[in-house]
Amino acid sequence: MNIAVIGTGYVGLVAGTCFAEIGNDVSCVDIDEQKINMLKSGKVTIYEPGLEEMVRRNAAEQRLSFTTDLAEAVKKSPIIFIAVGTPQGANGRANLDYVRATAKAIAESMDSFKIIVTKSTVPVGTADQIKDWIGAATAQPFAVISNPEFLKEGAAVEDFMKPDRVVLGGDNPEALDAVKELYEPFVRTGNPILIMDSRSAEMSKYASNAILATKISFINEVARLCEQMRADIGEVRRAISLDRRIGPHFIFPGVGYGGSCFPKDIRAMISMGGDEPEMFLLKAVEQVNERQKGLLIEKIKRHFGAELSGLTFAIWGLAFKPRTDDMRDAPAITVIESLVGAGARVQAFDPEAMEEARKMFGDRIQYTHRNYDALHGASALLILTEWNEFRRPDFDRVKKLMMHPVIFDGRNIYDPADLRKLGFTYYSIGRDNG
Repeated sequence: MNIAVIGTGYVGLVAGTCFAEIGNDVSCVDIDEQKINMLKSGKVTIYEPGLEEMVRRNAAEQRLSFTTDLAEAVKKSPIIFIAVGTPQGANGRANLDYVRATAKAIAESMDSFKIIVTKSTVPVGTADQIKDWIGAATAQPFAVISNPEFLKEGAAVEDFMKPDRVVLGGDNPEALDAVKELYEPFVRTGNPILIMDSRSAEMSKYASNAILATKISFINEVARLCEQMRADIGEVRRAISLDRRIGPHFIFPGVGYGGSCFPKDIRAMISMGGDEPEMFLLKAVEQVNERQKGLLIEKIKRHFGAELSGLTFAIWGLAFKPRTDDMRDAPAITVIESLVGAGARVQAFDPEAMEEARKMFGDRIQYTHRNYDALHGASALLILTEWNEFRRPDFDRVKKLMMHPVIFDGRNIYDPADLRKLGFTYYSIGRDNG
C-alpha cells in the first residue's frame, strides 16, 4: 500500500520507517529541505536505537522515500498520516498551527477519497476540527481517523513493531477497517486493536501519559518523606512493586521527568480542563515534578553552602532519559541553569546529547569527550541520567580525578554503603544520606 507520512520528526520518522519495514511504500514529507536531504543521504536527524539502520535499509530497497512535495505524496497515497509537531502554546495548550496548515495542504492536493490519520498528539476534539478544515477546502470525499502514538523514546522502534495496543478512533467503518488492516502485521501475537470514537482515542493518549507522570511524581513525593523519616525508598519501592495492582514500572525515584511528552501533555490536559473540571491532581503532579528538578541543588547548597562561585561540578547525563538525545524539559536544564547562575563552573558529558546541550547552553559550560574527562578538578559529580555506562565506573579513578570525592546521585544508580566504604560522600534520592 502507498502511505504518506507528513512530518519527519520523532513520531513521523519512526512510523514511516516501520510501515515501510513491513512492505508498504512510504513517502515521508517535510517542509524542511535540509532535513529531507539529510534523510535521503541516510542520516537520521534524531537518535533512536535501530532507527538509522532501518531507514537506510528500506530506502535502499525503495520502500521508503523522502520528499518536500506534499501534493505528489498525497495524490498517490490512499492513507495519509499527520505527524507534525504540536508544541506547547499559550496557557499550556497544544498549538495546532502545523496540524491546521497540514490539513489544508492535504485538502488542496486531494483528487480522490483519502483517509487522513492523526498521529500527532492533539487535544480532544481535534479530529472534528480537521474534518471542518478539510471539508471547507475541498469537495473530495475523505475520512479522519485518530491514531495516537504510545512510543517510548529509546525503545520507539520496538514499541511500534510490537505495540501493547493500537488505538483507532473514528466514525467511518470502511476507513477504520483499512487502517486496522494496515496495523494487523504488528499485532500477530494477539495484542488488541481498539476501535472507538475519535474523542476517546485522543483522550487515551493524554490519560496514559498522565497516569505514568503521576506515578513518577508520587514516588518522588514518597522519596522526600523517606529521607525525612530515615526510611529507604529502595526498600519501599521493592515492597509496593510486588503488588500486582501497582507493579514495578515508573516508580523509580529521581530528579523528575522530562522529554517531549509528559510535561507538554500534562500541561495540555490541565488546560483542557480549564476551571471546570479543574485538574487538581495533575496540577500537583506538575508542581511536584518541577520541585523535584531542583532537589540536587538543595542538597548541593546544604553541603557546600549557598555560595557556589568558584566551584566546579561534573555532570554525567544531560538527556531526560537514557537511549535518547532529547533534552526537552530535561532536569539537567534546571540543574545547570541553577549552578551557572550561582557562579559555578560545569563540565558535562552525555553519550548522545552533547550537540543538543551545545544548542542550549553554548559556551556557558564545558563539554567533554568522555565521562572521566568531566571529573578533572571537580568539587562534586552529579548523576542526572542513568546511562548504563555510568553504572560501573572505576571509582578509584573517579576519586583521583576529583578535587573532592562527593557524588550527588539523582538516579540512585549506586549503593550508598559501597560508596561510603570507598571514601565518597554520597547523596541520593529517598535514602539515608548519612
